[in-house]
Amino acid sequence: MRSVRATMVRFAVLTIVAALGLVLPAAPAWAHGQLAMSDPVQDSTVDKPRAEVSLYFTEQPASFAWFTVTAPSGLRVEGGWRGGEPKRLDKPVQEYFMVDGKFEPRSYNTGFPAIVPVSHWPEQGLYTVAYQSVASDGEAVKGQLRFTYSGSVTPAPAGWTAPAGGPPEALTRALNKENAPAATQAAPTAGPQQALPPAAPATPFVLTDWLIPGLLIAGVAVMVWLAARRAPIQPEKKRRKAALR
Repeated sequence: MRSVRATMVRFAVLTIVAALGLVLPAAPAWAHGQLAMSDPVQDSTVDKPRAEVSLYFTEQPASFAWFTVTAPSGLRVEGGWRGGEPKRLDKPVQEYFMVDGKFEPRSYNTGFPAIVPVSHWPEQGLYTVAYQSVASDGEAVKGQLRFTYSGSVTPAPAGWTAPAGGPPEALTRALNKENAPAATQAAPTAGPQQALPPAAPATPFVLTDWLIPGLLIAGVAVMVWLAARRAPIQPEKKRRKAALR
């Protein structure tokens, strides 16, 4: 009885997995304009002082983007940021756009830089680079990059004061527009003009696109479960009748 039930359970699992593979697309990257490459790279070790860190995005950061570089003690050591020449990515990045109810991939081979000067290296340890911006479609672009500094400690420049301010008001306003209707959102003002890939028309996610496949999967699961419950009943009854005889 147990072997029959186990077989039916395995069949149910395989059936559901196969059905999901047919109706569900590969997990898409919802966010656009994301970090694609950096120097230094995530979780790397920097063994000597450097004047800047560079982050490369799949599209140019907004002019009001905000970057910070924080030392292990919490001291910020960034000195603003600037754009630069686009650079070919070490590895192409693929982002997905909803077009006519389907996810359409788009590959990016070019990274658009944000170069963040570092004033000095006050201590060794784990440094964090944080970034906040808004993509051309109005989506938030934010995250962190961490690396370990093992080089020599350097003093602060004469007259230097650690930055302490928060994100610029323009960035805060743009991030707050994420929940506004799409028709009222405006693309953020970009910095120096660079060639950007054309934006794909976005289509809102529709629940009914998944309703029918979901019901089919649920129906298959219920039928297999009922079959698994019924399958062992007849052999068990026969064994009991044989024992009584």
